[in-house]
Amino acid sequence: MEVFFNTDKNIEGKERIEEYFSNQIKEDLSRFEDRVTRVEVHLADENGAKSGTNDKKCVLEVRPQGLKPVAVTSHEDSIEKAISSATKKMSSSLSSLIGKLQKH
Repeated sequence: MEVFFNTDKNIEGKERIEEYFSNQIKEDLSRFEDRVTRVEVHLADENGAKSGTNDKKCVLEVRPQGLKPVAVTSHEDSIEKAISSATKKMSSSLSSLIGKLQKH
């Protein structure tokens, strides 16, 4: 499973975020590693330099083998929280999707 990060110009410390969260995402989605080929993480600070709540956005897009991509979005106060929340949502979505496939 490969993890790719895309950030907007307002996100600082891309290398640090990539290094830490690549491993975290792989670990959290490890039970799906035989079905998932690629994970794309899109990070944005929607307000830029302005302050605000829930302005950090993480879109997680997963490409399961032989299926259409699955995407989830999370808005939080920090990038770290947004990534963690999106990863939990993705785990739930993949569990549901794979569970439906196994029933058929």
